[in-house]
Amino acid sequence: MENLVLIALLDMKESLRARWFLVYSLVFGGLIALFFVAGVTESQVMGFSGLSRLLLMYIQITIVILPIFILVTTVRSISGDRDNHILEYMLSFPLSLSHYYWGKILGRFATVFLPVFFAMVLALLIGVLKGASIPWSLFLFYTGLLFALSSAFLGIAFLISSSVKSSEVALGLSFFVWIFLLAFIDIILISLMMQNRFSEELIIAIALINPMEVFRVAAISLFDPELTVMGPVAFYILDNVKLVYFLLFSIAYPVCLGLLFAFLGFKIFTKNDLI
Repeated sequence: MENLVLIALLDMKESLRARWFLVYSLVFGGLIALFFVAGVTESQVMGFSGLSRLLLMYIQITIVILPIFILVTTVRSISGDRDNHILEYMLSFPLSLSHYYWGKILGRFATVFLPVFFAMVLALLIGVLKGASIPWSLFLFYTGLLFALSSAFLGIAFLISSSVKSSEVALGLSFFVWIFLLAFIDIILISLMMQNRFSEELIIAIALINPMEVFRVAAISLFDPELTVMGPVAFYILDNVKLVYFLLFSIAYPVCLGLLFAFLGFKIFTKNDLI
């Protein structure tokens, strides 16, 4: 356990020294500052105003930004150590593969999740100073969503990093996964739905396999409980699943998916050539 914590702390220190972490933190912190400067908390849309409105805009933007940041900065975690011969050096110590792998995951999770979380905390603090009411239920739920989305894409990133030996290939795969999940699946499913090749239930079920889609629907469900902006997807979800169950699913599913990918990556990491 001590080696696990040491590897996690070492990865966190390396991340803090890297320029990507500074950019990563400034992006999300800058978004909060920009929202306040633009007067987002003063506007009202569909009954949401103040910090609720700000958090809703923030969570929608993170759907696009957070996954690609996690993938790009994490896929080189193991493959980069292998390219720079750091992995060979680390394994020369009395260190087990499990401690190295899971320590890297814990350290990287802290560096990708905490800046996003602290940006929301910053929004609450500024809102309190301005006399705004704090939407605690919305804040806690969105914290769970961000935790779940970070877990899912961290697992995907470590699976890619463990499967390839070149950091350039890992980076290319990360962009492909991000684009595929962000846009390509929706385009394919919409075209299949329009051509009536498959049932709507099957198409929507396939769409909900995508963790980004689950995140998006869950975030919109609190902004628009009737999910009117989702079109036919709304009717299927509301007719077959209670909203509270879907909200729990939107957090549990990405976390389980991330753990599954992380374990698959660990199996590949231990079976492949390490150097």
